[in-house]
Amino acid sequence: MADQFSKVYDKTMQPLEKVKISQLRSELTEKAVGHVLEIGSGTGANFPFYRNALKVDAIEPDLQMSKQSTAKIKKARIPIEVHTAKAEHLPFDENVFDTVVATLVFCTIPDPHKALQEIQRVAKPGASILFLEHVRMPQGLMGKVQDLMTPLWKKAFAGCHLNRDTLASIHNSELSVTKIDSHYKGFLLAIDCINEKQNMDLL
Repeated sequence: MADQFSKVYDKTMQPLEKVKISQLRSELTEKAVGHVLEIGSGTGANFPFYRNALKVDAIEPDLQMSKQSTAKIKKARIPIEVHTAKAEHLPFDENVFDTVVATLVFCTIPDPHKALQEIQRVAKPGASILFLEHVRMPQGLMGKVQDLMTPLWKKAFAGCHLNRDTLASIHNSELSVTKIDSHYKGFLLAIDCINEKQNMDLL
């Protein structure tokens, strides 16, 4: 199922990308500076939009997805390297990254809490953590519809939780939310955060 999903992902997302998501990807990645970590890069949908970063290290656990990003890496304006890894176990030292980017990926991460801890660990103190994620909608009826659809949705879309409340997970982490932009009546959120951890080297 995962192999089939990787093959149809770009075609499935194309209508949404044309309508709005490509614009949101561009706006988000414009804020990514310095040494950037991308969580769950998939087929490389963000790669063409990076323009202010010095370098991007991306992690993607699905090899089929990574293979499809090769062409986008070659056309990118900055150096990009994809690592086969999971968000819960990032293969990087502490305090490495100036910016962390995650777009439409936290819905599929098995342990979001652990992934957020790992992001905080590898990001520098004061680093920007940028999310673009779909979430459980605040409207009661729409949220219940998402709840009902999620079991089948997960099977059809490689484990995607349609009703995951990623914003709540972020609020429960040690990241500090500085800005939230809502789209599609709260279904899609662009969330800017700061890694507020202290630099132990200065203590």
